[in-house]
Amino acid sequence: MQNMVLNFLDKSSAIAQHELQIIPKLTNRDLLPLSFAQQRMWFWKQLQPGNSIYHIAQALQLQGDLNITTLQQSLDAIVARHETLRTNFMVQDGNPIQVIQPPRAVELLKFNLQEIPNSDRPDQIQQLLQQQIQRPFDFASDLMMRGCLLQLDKQEHILLLVIHHIASDGWSMNIVWQELADLYSAFVNGQPNPLVELPIQYADYAVWQRQWLEAEVEQIQLNYWQQQLAAAPPVLELPTDRPRPPVQTCQGAGQSFTLSQDLSQALQTLSRQEGATLFMTLLAAFQTLLYRYSRQEDILVGSAIASRNHQEIEGLIGFFVNTLVMRTDMSGNPSFRELLQQVRQVASSAYTHQDLPFEKLVEQLQIEHSLSYHPLFQVMFILQNTPSQDLHLPGLSVVPQEIDTDKAAFDLTLEMLETPTGIKGKIQYNTDLFDAATIARMIEHLQTLLAGIVAQPEQNIATLPLLTASEQHQLLRQWNDTQVDYPQDQCIHLLFEQQVERTPDAVAVLFHNQQLTYRELNQRANQLAHYLQSLGVGPELLVGICVERSLEMVVGMLAVLKAGGAYVPLDPAYPQERLAFMMSDAQLQVLLTQQQLLTVLPEHQATAICLDTDWGEISHYPQSQPVSSVQVNNLAYIIYTSGSTGKPKGVLVTHKGLCSLALAQIKKFDVQPSSRILQFASFSFDASIADVLMALCTGARLCLAKKEVLLPGADLMQTINEYQISHVALPPSALAAMPNQPLPSLRVIIVAGEACATELAAQWSSRVRFFNAYGPTESTVCATMAEYTDASQKLTLGRPIANSQIYILDAHLQPVPIGVAGEVHIGGIGLARGYLNRPELTREKFIPHPFGSEAGSRLYKTGDLARYLPDGNIEFLGRIDHQVKIRGFRIELGEIEAAIAQHPLVQQAVLIVREDIPGNKRLVAYIVAKSQPAPTTSEWRSFLKQSLPEYMIPNAYVVIETVPLTPNGKVDRRALRAPETASVNLATNYVAPRTTTQQAIAAIWSQVLGVEKIGINDNFFELGGHSLLATQAISRIRQTLTVEIALQSLFAQPTIAQLAQFIEQQAQNTQQLQQIPKANRTSLPLS
Repeated sequence: MQNMVLNFLDKSSAIAQHELQIIPKLTNRDLLPLSFAQQRMWFWKQLQPGNSIYHIAQALQLQGDLNITTLQQSLDAIVARHETLRTNFMVQDGNPIQVIQPPRAVELLKFNLQEIPNSDRPDQIQQLLQQQIQRPFDFASDLMMRGCLLQLDKQEHILLLVIHHIASDGWSMNIVWQELADLYSAFVNGQPNPLVELPIQYADYAVWQRQWLEAEVEQIQLNYWQQQLAAAPPVLELPTDRPRPPVQTCQGAGQSFTLSQDLSQALQTLSRQEGATLFMTLLAAFQTLLYRYSRQEDILVGSAIASRNHQEIEGLIGFFVNTLVMRTDMSGNPSFRELLQQVRQVASSAYTHQDLPFEKLVEQLQIEHSLSYHPLFQVMFILQNTPSQDLHLPGLSVVPQEIDTDKAAFDLTLEMLETPTGIKGKIQYNTDLFDAATIARMIEHLQTLLAGIVAQPEQNIATLPLLTASEQHQLLRQWNDTQVDYPQDQCIHLLFEQQVERTPDAVAVLFHNQQLTYRELNQRANQLAHYLQSLGVGPELLVGICVERSLEMVVGMLAVLKAGGAYVPLDPAYPQERLAFMMSDAQLQVLLTQQQLLTVLPEHQATAICLDTDWGEISHYPQSQPVSSVQVNNLAYIIYTSGSTGKPKGVLVTHKGLCSLALAQIKKFDVQPSSRILQFASFSFDASIADVLMALCTGARLCLAKKEVLLPGADLMQTINEYQISHVALPPSALAAMPNQPLPSLRVIIVAGEACATELAAQWSSRVRFFNAYGPTESTVCATMAEYTDASQKLTLGRPIANSQIYILDAHLQPVPIGVAGEVHIGGIGLARGYLNRPELTREKFIPHPFGSEAGSRLYKTGDLARYLPDGNIEFLGRIDHQVKIRGFRIELGEIEAAIAQHPLVQQAVLIVREDIPGNKRLVAYIVAKSQPAPTTSEWRSFLKQSLPEYMIPNAYVVIETVPLTPNGKVDRRALRAPETASVNLATNYVAPRTTTQQAIAAIWSQVLGVEKIGINDNFFELGGHSLLATQAISRIRQTLTVEIALQSLFAQPTIAQLAQFIEQQAQNTQQLQQIPKANRTSLPLS
């Protein structure tokens, strides 16, 4: 049968002092401590009493004459021989202890399946096996081993043994089966028990382990691990199919695979050449895969080691296996050969310091505990490289029985097994996080990576092959096959002129009580264009337009394009300093404006034309179409966007992509001549261009309105109703502020400009067609689009629009696999020329197309993080340069905002990270409530704990009337006020501290939390505390009150009243608490 011995290498490297230690046999075996590993298992059982994740189960198919009486006798003998299998776990004085029970019969349930039809048997067998595996153990009364026997025929049985991990491990299972074979062989032939007496029992080891670690050994090993794991990231952020649940359920599944003999042999050869073991080579490869998946350079993986460094415990059944943390630094993009040498050194050092129990390490490092993930590492790697042992039972043939495993202790466990036919592998994964298809792709990527490693071990790890050929074709070619015919040689104003010929008398643009038909709009634009040409306006010459919302705004825009120039929109609401910079940067020679704005404009050198008061002169120019030499590669407009330097940057957009954009949006949104388009976006925001083109290239009506009637909420609702708007494009934050009331005329909503919550899409998509459009200014307004039709699905960015391409690449411009996060890169005809007067930034952001076939083709690096979903849609994940990281956790604010939005009293939620106290970053939620009073902080936290891990729960909650918006309608996060520190809206009534201890604790909490008024019944964590602040608080309490108090005390007593009472009781019992239990006492602690 498959040997379950866990990989342990180089055990001779264990500390010599450990090797020379002799484990003594105890004389008093009444009440004994647990080992450190058992103690952690006992605590787990208290947290999740019904979970069977730590039930070790193995089964054998037995064919032949089975003597069931002898089988029972053999199992009973094993339990009599190994005390740990008949040990129960009790609680005394609040601490768990071992109680060894006298030998008794092992439970061996029998099931007769002979009458079950052969077609139904496999399912029935698995069902019965799972039922027996998942039955809970009662630590207070049960044996820690049980069995069941399924009879399939007179000569055919399946034997299942289930042992709780608290009494066993992988090595131990080998002992169980071998001893069973030896005992059965002897007893069936009438011979006595052939096994020699064990020198010690597991309880002897548990007591010795504690005493041994109290010596200098523990500190030596702890010093190594503290240095090795300093500042380690708490979570490996693998891309998951679903968010991590607040409580880890351990629901799992597994997928197996086999490496070819050639690849298996090549891996062995590479290992020998590099002076490494196969374990080290496979671990380095696995960590490379995790690095490529997670984009993290600090990779921690758990690895099991047998910890059988003493001859007297080699034959013992018990929980000896220890877990080592293999931490590898992937930074600097080393070659695989260089990485393997680093992994070799890390593994060798870990083996040398293998004796510190993992449980002790977690305790000493004061790791932040969470029910949602495993501490220190969430991914496990195991190599089983001990030859399989064949069991021989007289009169029986023995074959291992496969058991379906539906549990997973970690996010991922990669288990590899050396066999004569090649290396076999299995990935056990948590089904709360991953889909089966995701793991299947991961296995393909691992196999591709391994093949690339043996072919070119000197290649850098970031560029080793990962994708299969079919996946690469799908990502780079198939999903970017967007070519659609469009008038490639036409500038955008020609499409408008063609529409004028079709519908000259239809109303083109409406502004309150003013309107222009298509003929009138065209004639006015022509007159102004002739005038501009008389001033020298032509291709590549920039014309500023600074006007209020009006008919003149549209006339000016069309006129500049018709004259052959490029317009630069200037929002009169911008500060003078910003306008001055834009006008100077663009070196504007001509400025279209209005009389009332002349006084608010900064000083400038441009020729100013007032479209209202100067129209008398302009009206003398011809109404005929002007002639210009403008080409599609010439500039159409420059939009200034915010820059990281604090100064806006001008994006140079040509005519080339505008026609394709207009036609793609018209088709997608089904814009008809009868449609009415609301022009909501600021003229200085490129979404306004899409509104104008959608309307004026189809014969539809473009509706303008003053800013005050476009305010999100009731004003905007009224405007939509009055104008009978059919199509509107809004930022999601503006849509979220709209009352949930019917809008009879509205047929299409397009959200763009920022991430949109799925809940918002679900709310509106039931009444109108709902589109999510995505695209930075640098891609000519829009690059992808998704129509939201299924309220049960998440909202995505969709797919690239006509003649656009999307590539999701890592930092080394390698395409990332489906489901893996990378930076969005945009290609296609819509790419801007670059940035005005910013050649270095242009080169940085507009890069040569690594997969392009046309000379000179480029990609735009968006700085946006996204991933491809299996169906080809793109999921937006956030910004790369604004990623939020708090206490080592990488956090997506949108995920938390979406969770808050699920609350029935929430109309809108915005989350930001504040650092009002230097060094103390905290999450602050700003919430627009549907009604008052709003929930308390305690109630918010309680609600969010149902769906979010603790580290994602905001520290403070601020209820606001409305969300502040920028001129472009996006959330203005800078305008959100800091939370008040005087008090926090908790559910408890304020009770002032009374005793000296309470007052001291309150003062310390106030300093640490930045909250002035704290009552004795307020909860530390509901006030915004977290584990790192808890560490600070406990440290100050120790100093101020001169008490020894554990960090866990604050988690157990989170209010001032509880903690003060605990400290006062501790002070009274100091003498009693200082007594340390010894091995020969009647009551001993668990290890």
